[in-house]
Amino acid sequence: MRVNRILLSSSLVVVALVLQVSVLARLHLPGAVPDMLLLTVLGLALVYGHVGGALVGFGAGLLADLAPPADHAAGRYALVLCVIGYLAGLVKPENGRLKSATGPMVVVVVAAIGSTLLYAGVGALVGDTAARHVGLGSLLFTAALYDLLLAPFVVPGIMALARRAENDPLAETNSQAKKPNISSGWLSGGTGLRIGSQRGGLGGLKVKAVKARTARAGRIKGVKRL
Repeated sequence: MRVNRILLSSSLVVVALVLQVSVLARLHLPGAVPDMLLLTVLGLALVYGHVGGALVGFGAGLLADLAPPADHAAGRYALVLCVIGYLAGLVKPENGRLKSATGPMVVVVVAAIGSTLLYAGVGALVGDTAARHVGLGSLLFTAALYDLLLAPFVVPGIMALARRAENDPLAETNSQAKKPNISSGWLSGGTGLRIGSQRGGLGGLKVKAVKARTARAGRIKGVKRL
């Protein structure tokens, strides 16, 4: 991933995590909690593709696993968001631009349900049965509903920021300006001489050759006179 991708993704993930922990988690809504982090990963994956989506998802999930008040095993949510980011990146629209709102909304609903199921499945493997006590059906319905209501305010904005950072003309200009002159670098680096000095050396050789011919002609004329 390029530097602008890393900086933008890191900033958006941190902001999303802070909002989710400090605001959304304290609303005490019935069922699931609106997943701002999931929507952020989806927005970036729909622009960066499956590889970028998987990397962003893993980083965002790992940060959520380590940030308080996490009460589950580290790496659990990282695995979930890594898989979701990869799958969402596979349906990336052409040039990262949306032609309609239907596709992204379907992606949000499927991702909300899939992440809840995957999180509960991984929890069952490690002995976490909290989803059974809350009710898996209720979690699936509320997760899809809350994320669907929140998505129009989050996903388009994140995709616009990602596209703008991806097509930054200033970054492209700087990268082109930093390209070295291969021909001059090869001449100076490979021979150890500058072009000007090479021209000067050739000119000096020509002058010496002319002087030598003139002196030789003078000697020949002197011999004939004798």
